Amino acid sequence: MFVVVVGCGRVGASIAQSLIDDGHDVNVIDQNAEALGRLGDDFPGHFIQGPALETTVLERAEIERADAFVAATNGDNTNIVIAQVARDRYQVPFVIARVLDPSRAKFYAEQGLTTICPTRTAIEMMESALRAFVAESAEDA
Repeated sequence: MFVVVVGCGRVGASIAQSLIDDGHDVNVIDQNAEALGRLGDDFPGHFIQGPALETTVLERAEIERADAFVAATNGDNTNIVIAQVARDRYQVPFVIARVLDPSRAKFYAEQGLTTICPTRTAIEMMESALRAFVAESAEDA
């Protein structure tokens, strides 16, 4: 499988490395050339420096042949737009976007975009932990 990952921060770099470890081909896009360091010296894919909002950058990353596309920058707007471009213009079969704002993640998911909302996940985990603590405290009382 060939995957294009946009954003080479902690999330994007980890996803790219995990995919490589599983035997997949991966190209990574990031505006910051120093982000390449997160991938290690022996990264077998291609690193493309530039703004993923530019189709020329997406095309240098070979988006036309991508089986999957991951939008993992630190900006919701960027992730949403490039995910829609990957899905609608380049017909990438599987597109996923990290969206930090829970209401926006829900809205775009309802529009058919696969979204992951780490903020929603954190809220749910914290609520669950608090409920467990409250229940335990009630039993001890």
